[in-house]
Amino acid sequence: MTFRLLSVHAHPDDESSKGAATLARYAAEGVEVLVATCTGGERGDILNPAVDTPETRADLPAVRRREMAAAAEILGIRQRFLGLVDSGLPGEGEPLPDGCFAALPLSQAAAPLVTLIREFRPHVVITYDETGGYPHPDHIRTHEVTLEAFTAAADPARYPGTGEPWQPQKLYYQATLSRAWFQALHDATRAAGEESALTDVLAELPLEPALPVTTRIRCESHFATRDRALLAHQTQIDPAHPFFAHAREIERKAWPYEDYHLAHPTPPAGQEDDLFTGVTP
Repeated sequence: MTFRLLSVHAHPDDESSKGAATLARYAAEGVEVLVATCTGGERGDILNPAVDTPETRADLPAVRRREMAAAAEILGIRQRFLGLVDSGLPGEGEPLPDGCFAALPLSQAAAPLVTLIREFRPHVVITYDETGGYPHPDHIRTHEVTLEAFTAAADPARYPGTGEPWQPQKLYYQATLSRAWFQALHDATRAAGEESALTDVLAELPLEPALPVTTRIRCESHFATRDRALLAHQTQIDPAHPFFAHAREIERKAWPYEDYHLAHPTPPAGQEDDLFTGVTP
């Protein structure tokens, strides 16, 4: 049988910065991979000065959709927008915009994902933990709606009219871009006699323990694909960012995998090396 993997993200570009090499690996192995993008990224900033023009700003929603399509093609995956509205990143004390993703009632925000799960019928779902990976309201809400949909999609009494019930077997949280990952690349780069561009990045990262890693997916042969998908999001990714400064051969040797935390069911003893370990047809 063909396994199905669903990765749920807040905005276009999140799928390429978090776990993209994993998605590319499984897609290359014949797994059906679908990315659900909750919002269109309409309120995102333009982070690449080279494309920060009045024309791009005037057409940003369409530009981000084109970038997402290009990244999905590079990764070899399918992608679906859920049609929710980007919440932006309000300042401290500022209210969320009316009607945005993070301001909707949970059942309303989760309904499109319930519908998609019942249609696509994934065996495994990936999303963010309760922190969202960082405190953007759309990332935190993505965690909340994925938890809601993961269980509600199996209950025929909930969300009527959204398809036949389906229960995914496993739920993972992203554990990529951890402090340990940045530190390993920093140390390996310096050990190779090269200057590391990650010093300032490390200084800004919290010292708290990362989400426990239960699963490590070898995917170093897909790092180049990940990078190309990232760079396809031209409005969001500055090629001069320190992420692109270290030698990829150093990364392949120092950290040849992407990390995950198994949230459901209870993790087994030992570490997994496959998201589909224990999954039954």
